[in-house]
Amino acid sequence: MRLNTHALLALLVGFLGMESAMAIEEPHYEVRLSEAPFELRHYAPTLIAQTLVEGDMDAASNRGFRLIADFIFGNNATTGSEQATKIAMTAPVTVEPQSGDTRIAGARQWRIHFVMPSQYTLANIPKPNNPAVTLHEVPGKYVVVHRYSGFNTEARVQAKTHETLAWAQQQSLKVVGTPQLSRYDPPWTLPM
Repeated sequence: MRLNTHALLALLVGFLGMESAMAIEEPHYEVRLSEAPFELRHYAPTLIAQTLVEGDMDAASNRGFRLIADFIFGNNATTGSEQATKIAMTAPVTVEPQSGDTRIAGARQWRIHFVMPSQYTLANIPKPNNPAVTLHEVPGKYVVVHRYSGFNTEARVQAKTHETLAWAQQQSLKVVGTPQLSRYDPPWTLPM
């Protein structure tokens, strides 16, 4: 199956660790094309909590994770109330360089985001108390995914990004946007 070259796509380099024994909600998607380890997916609209952080990929991932985890673990307020609400953890945690192109290696600013559980909308989700964490609606989109496991260095993620872009080009897919690394376990989880 070939899609025409005018399709607008986002690029997602996916990292999948071990399956968790606990059920964690993930964003809804449909696979439109699959040639392992690559997939073309269509994701439904989502609501995300995000933050922008400085540093190398690992330092930014850890700092961003902690900021958003603080929000979902209760540093928030519901509309009309100052009572904190815990929000369920979801997967993945996504890291995106803010370099404006496909460079991972050497990026110094990163957008870190969690997808919020599907029962929430901008109207009913608790609001972050920390102004560094913001909420955004993301429209449905097509995403090119490369599934792999193991450790992620900036160089390895960059190499996987190049492999993904080459596969997309072979499929005559037009990729727009910047690459994203989506981790299905916290950054410090061992890949076994």
